[in-house]
Amino acid sequence: MTKGARPIDALSRDEAAAELAELAAEITRLDLAYYRDDAPEVTDAEYDARRARNAAIEARFPDLVRPDSPSRRLGAAPAAGFAKYRHRQPMLSLGNVFQEEEFGEFCARVRRFLGLPETASLAFVGEPKIDGLSISLTYIDGVLTHGATRGDGIEGEDVSANLRTLASIPARLAGEAPALIEIRGEVFMTKGDFLALNEEQEALGRKPFANPRNAAAGSLRQLDPTITAGRKLSFFAYALGEASASVADTHARYLDRLRGWGFAVNPLSRRLAGEGEVLAFQAEMAARRAGLDYDIDGVVYKIDDLAWQRRLGFAGRDPRWAIAWKFPAERAETRLLDIRLQVGRTGALTPVALLQPVNVGGVLVTRASLHNEDEIARKDVRIGDTVIVERAGDVIPQIVAAIAERRPADATPFLFPDHCPVCGSLALRPPDEVVRRCTGGLICPAQAVERLVHFCSRAAFDIEGMGERTVAAFYADGLIRGPADIFRLGPHEAEIAAREGWGKVSARKLIAAIEARRRIPLARFIYALGIRRVGETIAKLLARHYGGITHWRAEMIAAQVVGSEARSALGNILGIGPAIAEELVDFFAEARNRAILDELVGLLVIEDAEPAESGSAIAGKLVVFTGSLASMTRAEAKARAEALGARVTDSVSRQTDYVVLGAEAGSKARRAAELGVKTLSEVEWRALAGLDP
Repeated sequence: MTKGARPIDALSRDEAAAELAELAAEITRLDLAYYRDDAPEVTDAEYDARRARNAAIEARFPDLVRPDSPSRRLGAAPAAGFAKYRHRQPMLSLGNVFQEEEFGEFCARVRRFLGLPETASLAFVGEPKIDGLSISLTYIDGVLTHGATRGDGIEGEDVSANLRTLASIPARLAGEAPALIEIRGEVFMTKGDFLALNEEQEALGRKPFANPRNAAAGSLRQLDPTITAGRKLSFFAYALGEASASVADTHARYLDRLRGWGFAVNPLSRRLAGEGEVLAFQAEMAARRAGLDYDIDGVVYKIDDLAWQRRLGFAGRDPRWAIAWKFPAERAETRLLDIRLQVGRTGALTPVALLQPVNVGGVLVTRASLHNEDEIARKDVRIGDTVIVERAGDVIPQIVAAIAERRPADATPFLFPDHCPVCGSLALRPPDEVVRRCTGGLICPAQAVERLVHFCSRAAFDIEGMGERTVAAFYADGLIRGPADIFRLGPHEAEIAAREGWGKVSARKLIAAIEARRRIPLARFIYALGIRRVGETIAKLLARHYGGITHWRAEMIAAQVVGSEARSALGNILGIGPAIAEELVDFFAEARNRAILDELVGLLVIEDAEPAESGSAIAGKLVVFTGSLASMTRAEAKARAEALGARVTDSVSRQTDYVVLGAEAGSKARRAAELGVKTLSEVEWRALAGLDP
């Protein structure tokens, strides 16, 4: 699944869909390790190259773009130990580019979205991309009240006490400021302070940190603020969350306001009058990078005009008005010690390379995924080889190639098995897929345990204490076999307390944690079911579209009928392509899946979804746009409707509430007339959506 796994132009649709699903599943695990636990499974490295591969596949198959893909997901849910803090505005991440042509494509997308001429000049602010920990600070009446990590973008960890120990974060804003404002930035550790900290760690007999980013994150996430206070952390402010009043009309002027309030702003940040200046700035930062006293892995470019930023909005996890241009990857040589297989919850067999530890760009790399058997064969990678390891985008380790001339005589080719290494079932590779899968299904302990771990994970039911080790042990001993069994553990409390490593207190806490999750929002419930290709964002989309569990279940069953209105409506939900629709249909076609769902419904309270903005006149309404709009592009209109809580589809049905008619509306207008669906002119739509003063 790395960029060299197989030429993207050679992928079939089914092959592409399967690979996108595997990328999403793998990166979910890496997200938890990197963002939540500050302990990357494959060091700090198995990330951007896969994300780039994911984006390239989606570009070739735009109808397979999944809002739950790695390109639309960020971070991980908050870890235990800190109170959760809900951001007033989501803290989203950034899309990446690596070449001048890709940046040019980003600029072209901005112009198309805003309806600007191809020759229109775009002004940016360029900011070196600090490799640290993203933080949001809330000030009320000028006083710092809360500080939180990004977490999953919606909820983070409340680390207010620790952040107050940083001299670079003012406890009170200097000068006039809005009554409420969220200020975002990056906590980081300089290279000098990092080296000093590691010397101290080694002197005390403790494990040194792998890189400055991990050191900063680990220092900030100490339960004892005095430990944080004893470590030298720095902070650069650079972004705006919610504000009760306008603070500037351009991003450059906002940075000036931040300086005036007492924040440190990266002195290298610069306003750039056009794409030519961007190219020069990128080259300058690449040249100055090694001499800086802090790590940067690229430059972030933001549209300077804040009014344009608001119009552009967000696409999934990414702002349409900003992009991170990453520096070229760094490389190193090391020895491939072994190749082992991991079995995921969908049965996919993923080969993982175990490496002799090597420092690549300041990160200690010990593992790298080889993704599939084609990747291994294409690169002719053998156990014992000296290999070139690259950290694409300074994040993800991948094996670029084996050095054939340094191959030892006993280097061993890896033979991909045709049976599952866990349960022994046949492992088959469909003709149109790159992934080999275990056919054991629920009889495969690896799949069963992985599915139960997913069910209990933070983005799903968030059951504290039901981690992988506990789930695996309970499964092995027959305490649980399916999701519903988790909610029947209450009578087994004494039995759990008597287990090795447990006790009365820990068993009581576990049962209490389970009982506390008998009420769950619909989106989390859908995600927890582990339906292939249905990640967090798709689950939220389905929950918002169908509203409640009863309606969703009925519509999914009705969608079994090819050509039915329910099937058509499912496939036309904005953001759900045919591959995802097929997975949902297949899930509900299986009687055992429906039985598991119904069993859970009988044990739980599943809360209906709420519109994104309940005060909006179009919140919860089903809207279709057709024809050309005069005041905005159709993409902008759809984005605005979704931001206001509407459900946007591309087909007209009896369930449609409004059809917005642009010029040359065509067949959708006729269909609306046939069904008696209310139509709106562009002027009426703008008034209803509150777009006109």
